[in-house]
Amino acid sequence: QLFVIQPYLGRGCKTIATRQRRCGNCKQASSAASKRHESRRRELCHVVRAHSRGANLLARRRQRSAMLRWTLLAGAASALVAPVVPRPRSARAAAAVAEKEDVELADCPVTQWGASIPDILAAQQAKRAAPEQPFLHVLEPPSADPDAQLRWLADHRDEVNAKLASHGAVNLRGWDLVRTPEGFRAAYEALGLEPCRDPLDAVSARPMVDKGSAVYEAVNKESRANFYIGMHNEFVGTRAPRAAMFVCFQQAEEGGEFMVCDGRRVFRDCDEELLARLYGRRIRYSVMELPFFSFLDGLPEEVAAGPVKIPLRAGAASAVRGVVAAAINAKVDFDVDMQWLDDEASAYGDDKTLQARAPVQPPVVLHPATGEPTWFCNVHSHSSVLRKKRESIYGAEKFEDGASRINKSDMYYGDDGSIAEGDLDHLDELTRKHTVSLRMAPGDAVLVDNYQTMHGRNVFKGTRKHAVSWFK
Repeated sequence: QLFVIQPYLGRGCKTIATRQRRCGNCKQASSAASKRHESRRRELCHVVRAHSRGANLLARRRQRSAMLRWTLLAGAASALVAPVVPRPRSARAAAAVAEKEDVELADCPVTQWGASIPDILAAQQAKRAAPEQPFLHVLEPPSADPDAQLRWLADHRDEVNAKLASHGAVNLRGWDLVRTPEGFRAAYEALGLEPCRDPLDAVSARPMVDKGSAVYEAVNKESRANFYIGMHNEFVGTRAPRAAMFVCFQQAEEGGEFMVCDGRRVFRDCDEELLARLYGRRIRYSVMELPFFSFLDGLPEEVAAGPVKIPLRAGAASAVRGVVAAAINAKVDFDVDMQWLDDEASAYGDDKTLQARAPVQPPVVLHPATGEPTWFCNVHSHSSVLRKKRESIYGAEKFEDGASRINKSDMYYGDDGSIAEGDLDHLDELTRKHTVSLRMAPGDAVLVDNYQTMHGRNVFKGTRKHAVSWFK
């Protein structure tokens, strides 16, 4: 456009000079012509400047567009991690958060990993040589009167807590006192237990049963009814409650048993070579999988910027990984390591998947109170290999919301190496051997020591209403 206008402008100036010569004897005519053509020349110059500014603006826009490409990719990644980044919540989630905000609860305690065990196999041999300790003390009510039951718990709190320390779990069976959330709360207060927030509270994963209490819903969703929850200690990153109390308000029509497992016996009976490998190399979990980045595979591997070739696809993947890690780490109180999964390791086929891995930890810890070594490892619930085998028995989980889709976990050595399937099968068999299933009914509650007792839940049909409170 500029090359077209400039010659035209030159012709206009030449015409002005010609007409001035022809009208040299007529100053009035010459002056009028001069004014007309000067006005035309100024208009054309204004057009030239306008087009010049437009060209410069277009160049700047193209430059900004190139610079913003990485930002757009990063923004897409940030939007895809909505489940872990603060976003407008659903009505149910918002109500759950409001309920929690109304309750003044202490934060969940920091996980106590304890000192390192110098010789893990010597500790195991000492455990095998010691007499077997009892597990799961059953406590019958002193009478059918809820008020009398409450008084008994208050008068015998030291005895009950001693049973918790020696047995790892106490089963209150047939106590009408705990049939309601209010009675359940009165029971744990009578035992002198101090409630704390759910370790999952940061992501509002568990709503409360009633406003103004510290009683959280257990995993009762119909979409997870055929999902077998493997045995695990309750902890999220750096947070782990010392104890928990589970209660039944409505029994499922079928299944739904609450399960407990003695971590001391799992440690004692674990294969020696496997125990040495696990404790020597440590372990780590993946806590989330984000299968939303297949668009990266559509980018060219390289783009040319003059003589320089820029690795576009690798650069975009690195930028996305960094943004997602920053978004998740801003939400949780422990550092996650984001890693790309290959297609064979991903549960989502060809979907390019980012996996969040928690920090490295030991599979065995010394109990905070007794100093006794105990299994503190969630391989039974977190291993994708074991989960897939259960799905072949119970069926796949019904993924009805985004959170269920991304809350996939897996188990690795601390150096990110894979654990052999045979070793996982051994741990599965060992855990199930020391697991007790409890068909809880209204009036039943189970108090567990979270460091030495793992818990889980069987699949179920129908409506199931269980709840839990966590304690410091």
